[in-house]
This record gives sequence, structure tokens and C-alpha cells, in this order.
Amino acid sequence: MTDQVGAHEAAAAQVSSFLQRRREQIAQRWADASLFRTVFTLSREEAVEACKAVVDALADVALSGRPEDIAAPAFGTVRDQLGRMAASRARAGFTPAQISEEVAALRAPVVELLRGEFTDSSEATAQEGVLALTVLMGSLRLVVMETALSAGEELIARQRLQLLEVATPVIKLWEGIVAVPLIGTLDSARSQVVMESLLEAIVAQRAQYAILDITGVPTVDSLVAQHLMKTVAAARLMGAECIVSGIRPAIAQTIVHLGIDLGTILTRAGLADALAYALAQQGIEVSAHTMARASTR
Repeated sequence: MTDQVGAHEAAAAQVSSFLQRRREQIAQRWADASLFRTVFTLSREEAVEACKAVVDALADVALSGRPEDIAAPAFGTVRDQLGRMAASRARAGFTPAQISEEVAALRAPVVELLRGEFTDSSEATAQEGVLALTVLMGSLRLVVMETALSAGEELIARQRLQLLEVATPVIKLWEGIVAVPLIGTLDSARSQVVMESLLEAIVAQRAQYAILDITGVPTVDSLVAQHLMKTVAAARLMGAECIVSGIRPAIAQTIVHLGIDLGTILTRAGLADALAYALAQQGIEVSAHTMARASTR
């Protein structure tokens, strides 16, 4: 068993030495591979340098004697680069399986160079070296896929946040009056976006009144009510009076049945009523005729 472990370590060290010696040749061959060429489009030299960095990382991993270690520190130095390559292929419409095959295709030219180092590629030393190199290239393949999946998750999270921000606009209705028309389910993540957007608008617009219109919110449970109360409290701390409008009869009954106390929150039937209240507080009179016209628009 000890002899076998020693043979594996010797083969890994042999591969590391080979990668260092043939660094330039490997980089030149890899630079023409689609995985590198699609990312480094400015010049071939840039692609070659990127390939050299990956070869150096592989040499360091092999030198550690653990070519199967995808958590090796050496891979950390090129993870961003590998992630860029995988993300570029994904944007081009390639599936994870296709990207994985492109990484696997990098193995052939390296194995060919390694076999050329031996007069007889069938001898035991050559076979051990090819096996160690195959394991090392398999580790590279796993690192690329792991990095690509992680980058994909981060992209999805950023896009989700952007969608939340787009779906939660803060509208200036009048001088000193802003409103947030809420549509759809109000969960914890979206509530946080609502609060942050509203507070930023209060500061930017120097708003004295903020209206949260929940006409488009399908249901209100204890969690949604808690989010609303936190938003109202935060707005008050910023010096703005918060008004909740659009509480439909069904939602009002649900709030009562749940025993939720909204007594400290100023409410109005609709957005027009909330705006009329805010304007009146500023000494601006709104006639019934004007409100009727606003309600029908």
C-alpha cells in the first residue's frame, strides 16, 4: 500500500515537472481552444497568458501530490478566470454539459505531449504519469463547473434583486409626497427592497408623506402586516408620515380575524384618498370634483 502511494506521488511530481517544462507548448495549443478563444478575443497573446496561468495552477496542484484535490489553493488563483470562461460560454447558449466537454477537450493535447516524453508509452512509468495527468485534468473540469455554477447562482441573485427593484418603484406624487404602489406578494426580501427604496426616496425628495398603496397585494397575513409596520416605523424615523392605502374589504376582514393591530398606522381607502389627506395636511385644498376626476383616470 505504501509503495502504491509512493508511486502515485512520484507520478504526480513527474506531471508537475512536465507541466513546468512544457508550459509554453501547452499554452499555445490551448489558446486555440474555443473555451479560451471566446473569452480572450482582444489578442491571442492574452489567451496564451491565461493558459499559462492555468498550467501553472495545475503544476502546483500536481506538486502537492493530490491531483484530485479541487479545493487546492492553487486552483483559487485561477477560479475567477475559469469562471469568466464558463460564464462566457453560458451566455453564448452553451449548456453545462457542453462546457464540461470543452474543458475535457483540453486533456488530449497535454496527454499527447506527455506521451512524447517517453520512448515507450506503454511502460509503467508512462502509464502512471498519464493516469495522474488524467486525474488532474478531471479536477480542473470539476473546478470549472463548480465555478460556473457559483457564478450562475450569483447572476440569478443579482437579476432577482434587479427585478424586485424594478417591480417596486417609488413615485413622486407631489412636492413632499411620495408613493409606493405594491403589486403581488410581499415577502421578506421584497419588503427589504421596499423599505430601502422608500427611505432613499424620502431623503432624496425631502418627503414629508409617504404612501404605501397595497391595492395590488392579493393577501395580507401576519408576516405581511409586520413588514408594513416596520416600513412605517422606519419612515417615521426619517421624519415622514406614512399612510397605507388600498386595504380592500376582504383584506380588512382578514386583518381583524388574525387579530393584527394596525391602530398605530394611518390608513385610507385608496391612493386618491391618501393623496388628498397628505395635500390637506400641507394646506392644499382638493375639491370633490377634482378627486372624482383623479379617481377615474
